[in-house]
Amino acid sequence: MGADHAQRAFIGSFTSAGGRGIIVAAVDRDTGEPTALAATDAVADPSFLAVGRANGTTVLYAVSETSPGAAAAFTLDDDGIPRPLGEVRPVGGSGPTHLAVTEGHLLTANYGSGSVTALPLAEDGAPGPASDVLIHEGSGPDESRQSAPHAHQVLADPSGAWLLSVDLGTDSVRVCALDAGTGSLRLHTETALRPGTGPRHLAFHPSGRHLYVLNELEPTVTVCRWDAVAGRVEPLGETPVLPEGNDGGAAVRTYPSEVVVSHDGRFLWTANRGHDSISVLTLDESGEKAVLVAAVGCGGRWPRDLTLDPSGQWLYAANEHSGNVSWFAVDAETGIPAHAGSFEAPAASCVIFA
Repeated sequence: MGADHAQRAFIGSFTSAGGRGIIVAAVDRDTGEPTALAATDAVADPSFLAVGRANGTTVLYAVSETSPGAAAAFTLDDDGIPRPLGEVRPVGGSGPTHLAVTEGHLLTANYGSGSVTALPLAEDGAPGPASDVLIHEGSGPDESRQSAPHAHQVLADPSGAWLLSVDLGTDSVRVCALDAGTGSLRLHTETALRPGTGPRHLAFHPSGRHLYVLNELEPTVTVCRWDAVAGRVEPLGETPVLPEGNDGGAAVRTYPSEVVVSHDGRFLWTANRGHDSISVLTLDESGEKAVLVAAVGCGGRWPRDLTLDPSGQWLYAANEHSGNVSWFAVDAETGIPAHAGSFEAPAASCVIFA
């Protein structure tokens, strides 16, 4: 693999289930194949990762999905080995499952405690002590999963003006404002989705005018209009992510995990745990209508994460229970992914690209 044909990817995994922690891999641009370069288990259960920039260099961030939860940063040297940067910081909550970098802060979504935490970043990119913890309130009708709030994702909108947090326990999406000077978080709006759907993650359309909320407790995606000026989410309707009559049956319940939108806004993909598949949906030109067209095998079991590479040519599924990352060549005309290979990664939880 020539240097000009390689790009760098990072794979998170559960160390408590035999994972290697964070794996750094070189990915061949021509074939999509990852090759492991290095790994570190310096932080426990780094289930989700994010990349930022500081002083002109790349900084890797990881949650530690533990109780109490934490977040950590790593520098990336030429040898590919992630080296701890600063201290592992408590997030003031339990079970952080997602994180994002924006406005000089690291944000974590804390599933166990149902909260979002802001940690200011130093000039070198190291996270400092938490500046604020925004606690969610509410519950949902599923007593086993929704007895309390469960923040599952936090991310900035395309305009950079707002933070959105998706809460599985309260069936809602919250829009927050971050004060970059003080690191404080303020709830701006909260949008209720259909009770019992259990929203998990969302993704924006490239236009920035629509977003798609993937529901974990029911295999559907909720199409929403996004008003970046007002900071408001408007649900428009739901679309199934599995073919009718092909939901795996009661004995094999499906728990969708991740939603990805193509760079050109024509396709949407979801990863479906239990059904162990990747669904393909087409989007109309406006971004308001999603239609399910296919579901293909994920190349393993329990796909916890789904990621598109920067070129848009390759799609990666982190299959937690089978311990591998599968990659797929995306058909540019149909959006249907074709299995291209598999990479061993015990207890894999996510894949991101620098």
